Formats: sequence, structure tokens, C-alpha cells
Amino acid sequence: MIKSSASILSIFTFLTILFILISCESEQISNNPILWYMQPAAIWDEALPVGNGRLGAMVFGKVYNERIQLNEESLWAGERIDTNNPNALLDLPKIRQLIFDGRIKEAYKLGNKSLLGTPPRLRSYQTLGDMIIEFDSTAEKTAYKRELNLSTGINNTSYTLNGIKFKRTVFASAPDDIIIVRIETNTPGKINAIVRLDRGRDAVTRSNGQYQLIMNGQIMDEPTEAQGPGGAHMKFAAMLKAIPEGGAISANDSSLILKNNDAVTILLTAATDYNLQKLNFDRTIDPVNVCSKIMNKAETKSYEAIFRDHVKNHQSMFNRVSLDLGKGKYSDLPTDVRLDSLKTGNPDPALTALYFQYGRYLLMGSSREPGILPANLQGIWNEHFEAPWNSDYHTNINLQMNYWHAEIANLPETQIPLTNLVDKWREPGSVTAQKMYGCDGWTMHHCTDIFGKTTPRADMRWGMSPLSGVWMTFPLWRHYEFTLDEEYLREKAYPIMKEAMAFVSDFLVTNPTMSPENAYILPGNDEANQLTYGATIDNETLMAHIDHCIAASKILNVDQDLRQKWQQIGEKIPPVRIGRDSTIMEWIEDYK
Repeated sequence: MIKSSASILSIFTFLTILFILISCESEQISNNPILWYMQPAAIWDEALPVGNGRLGAMVFGKVYNERIQLNEESLWAGERIDTNNPNALLDLPKIRQLIFDGRIKEAYKLGNKSLLGTPPRLRSYQTLGDMIIEFDSTAEKTAYKRELNLSTGINNTSYTLNGIKFKRTVFASAPDDIIIVRIETNTPGKINAIVRLDRGRDAVTRSNGQYQLIMNGQIMDEPTEAQGPGGAHMKFAAMLKAIPEGGAISANDSSLILKNNDAVTILLTAATDYNLQKLNFDRTIDPVNVCSKIMNKAETKSYEAIFRDHVKNHQSMFNRVSLDLGKGKYSDLPTDVRLDSLKTGNPDPALTALYFQYGRYLLMGSSREPGILPANLQGIWNEHFEAPWNSDYHTNINLQMNYWHAEIANLPETQIPLTNLVDKWREPGSVTAQKMYGCDGWTMHHCTDIFGKTTPRADMRWGMSPLSGVWMTFPLWRHYEFTLDEEYLREKAYPIMKEAMAFVSDFLVTNPTMSPENAYILPGNDEANQLTYGATIDNETLMAHIDHCIAASKILNVDQDLRQKWQQIGEKIPPVRIGRDSTIMEWIEDYK
């Protein structure tokens, strides 16, 4: 389902399939891909994102009371539990027959009782908290500017107070697995501030010596009928260290006090006790120890070395692709001014190029090493405890959309976290295939989380998409098509594809199912319905998947016996047909 506000990543990557004109190994990126503004962010949506795949930050660029909102990719509420409905296999034949008979409302009611996961809803991906930097000045700011350079991954905020120039630099380093905040002025001894880490719940921050803060927490979930058992769930920690140049630094119980510094470098990292191999938290992992190891290594390097290594690493990915649509007369204006101008009808092709590069930047920032998880509905950036749509993984188009440009925009390594999580979803997905449908192979439905919930969620009207697992193999096959990496195909992609095909081979009749975001009217009935059988989206997905599996088996020279079976299944799929309104029929019948 395409979300209007839930997915920062999908919003900014939609045009990528339209505008790639040239891909090259280049150290020079055309049209200066910089987002810049002449005022601080007033709300979270206006803040500027940095990310290294595992850690993310939204930088507001405030002058007197800076807020840098923080994320760690695996900080989710909830836990791994078996959500398969015990009534599913028993009531599935009756639900199918009701749909075949056109008794959709009855099928919907029974399906909500017997097919939805138990519990039916997910818990949310959560914010890590905020780094707050309170400066002591109240002087009026001048010469203000904040910017995000996409080609370097560097966020800069600069301004003047009482004739003194201040500059803050923020970036998320993948090589050193930290977020860096650097504060500088052109006049020695003028940095005076209080630094703290805040989180609205489930965490406590304490100072650890003169230079360090540690935030230690554990998500405490309340039990609900919709979301399941509560309890003490994910553990997490954040560690911050301030390294001053000149002046003094001290600590109280939960803050660091910077006094008369020439410059300050702040290092931050974070961790949880999530274990991808278990699709759950793992009490053998100590988040504080993980943070300490990262911090101990990073603090041996100078700021200049961390900066240099970050830029080199970032540009090794970002600078593979340039897009030049020409520089227009609006190119030198602030980004928000250009957007407003575009809304009034003024063409700005260079803004489209910037938009395209922003999509690449966001995918890089939320799906790459040192991260292990793919980009969720909001990439990696989320300020909420209960995010819109839980900031989860919608597998009936949104997650696929996040990766539409991974290969064509020359960021193939961003797809590896997706492959690895889909691979892990196979395990709970095979249980759902067996318990819910009595089928071999694996399947999942329209949304899930890092704990591997593969049953239908929330409501049959939009949760019933049994071929989402099949659809999730498409980015994996696409990765092979672009890389021609037979080892990847043999060891990773093909086993996942083949097991999804095993489910299809047993499932055969796509019932119950639906066409996402669409409803139809049965003849003689004015009520809208979603549940159906043999929806065109499923038929097309099956056709493509069969083609992929047959092609892969030929490349790998395996499973010749299965190819014939798959071909026979493909021949039985209803053809795509044109309806009376001259469009592709959405359903098996030409419903209104």
C-alpha cells in the first residue's frame, strides 16, 4: 500500500525509475546536490537526515537549543511470538467457498475471526531519543544557513552571534559506526553549552566520568488484546562522549557542561540486544558493551581522520551516478523556495535531479553496512514511540518500492540487508504456510516486523495478501539480473525463490486474497468488497515468479524436473484481460 506520509524513503525515491540518464564512475557530481535552508527546522519533517545504515539522526539546526533526533535500526517494541491463528486451517475451506459463492461479507467476518494473526497487530519501531545541546547565548542570529550535502553525507549549520561565527557539522560514519557532531567557532573560548540525552520513557541517562553519558533502557510494553503480551522487551543503550579543545568540561548526574571551549567533537553510538539470527532479542548481548567497543575504537582517531574516512566511504557509493538535467534560474535558491516555486508552475529540472539523488542518499543511509536490517517505511528515521503504520515493513508494495532503485541507481549493496531479512522470514513463513494453508514452502502477508510475523495483520480487507512472500523475492532476482552473481543466486536468492514456489505449487487457488487499496461492487449489490479470489495482481505476480524460478534453475542447471511442473502451473493461470472500460481487469470478473 502506498502511504501518503508514512514512508520518507518511498516519497523521495518514486521518481528514480524515471530519471536515470547516466551512470558513471565519477568523482564529480553535477548540479551540486545540496539541500539548504535559511532557517532552522520548525518541525521534524523539516529536519535533515544523516544515516549510516544502522544509526540515523534528524538534525534540526536550531541555534540556541539544538535537537538531534536519534534512531537505531533494531529498536522495536514487541517480541517474537507465534501469531498463527489456530482456527485458520479448519475454517479456510468454508471461507473460500463463501467467497466463491459471492457471500463476501460472511467470508470477511469469519476470516477476521479465524485467519488474522493472534494477536492481529504489530508493535512499532521506536525512536532512540534526542541529543539536546543547549547553548548559553541569546544574541540575535545573522547569516544563518543549514545544508545537507548529499555527495558527502555532511550536514552543516552555520550562523553568527555578536560577530562570532559558529559552525556545527553532523554526519553518520559507516566506517566508524558512530554519529559525529562537531562544534566550531572562529573565536577561541566561545563555546558554552549543556549536552544531554533525552528519551521520553523506558530509559535513564547518567554521566560516566567527566566526558561521557550513557543512556540505558529497556522497552516496557503494555499487554493489549490487539498487540499481544507485554513485558520487559528490547534492551538498548546509547553512549555519548564529548572531546573538547580548550576550555573545560564537567558532568553532573545526567549532562555534560561545556565551558569556554574552542571546539568540541561529540561522538555517539547506540546498540540493542537484537539478534537477526533469532529474529528476537538475545540476552547474551549487552548493548552497553557493544557501545563501549565501538566508542573505544573510534576515540583513538582524530576528528579529521574520522571525517576523511567517512567522506571517502560515502562518496565511493554516492558518486557512482550523476544526473544532469541542466541548471535553471532557480538552482541557486534555497530548497524550500524552489519547491514553492515549482508548485506555482515554474519548471526546475535541476530540482528533479536533486530529488533523484536524495532518493539514493536515503536508501544509502538506511540500508547498508554496518546495518543489518533493510529500510522500513520511514527508512531509518522516526521520532515516535508509536509511528504511523508502526514504521514497519509493508510487503505488498512499500518495501519493494524502497528498493526499486537499488540496482538501477548503482547501489547494489543496499539490497543485501533486504536479502538477509527475507531469508530469515522463511522460517516463520514456513510455519504459517503449514498451519494456515496446509502447504509446503513459505509465505507471508501484507506487513511484518523484525520479529518475523508472517500471518495476516489488522483486518482481512487489507491484510489478506498471501503472495507477499512471492513478491518479496523479486528484488532478490533483480539483484542477480544486475550483478550476474551466480554464487548469490545459488546460495541466497534461489533457495528463497524455490521455497516460495513450493508454497505456490500447493496453494494453487489464490483464495482468499485482495487487490491492495481497491474495492469492487458485486452485481446487484451496492456495498464495496475487498476479499476475492484470483485477483489480477496475484496472477501477474505468479506469472513473473514462475518465469524467474525457471530461468534461475536453468542458470544453475538444477531442478529440471520442477521446471516442467512450474510451467504447467503457469499455463493454468488466468490470462490478463481487458475490461469494458478498456483497462486491465483488476479482478477475475469485470466488477465495477
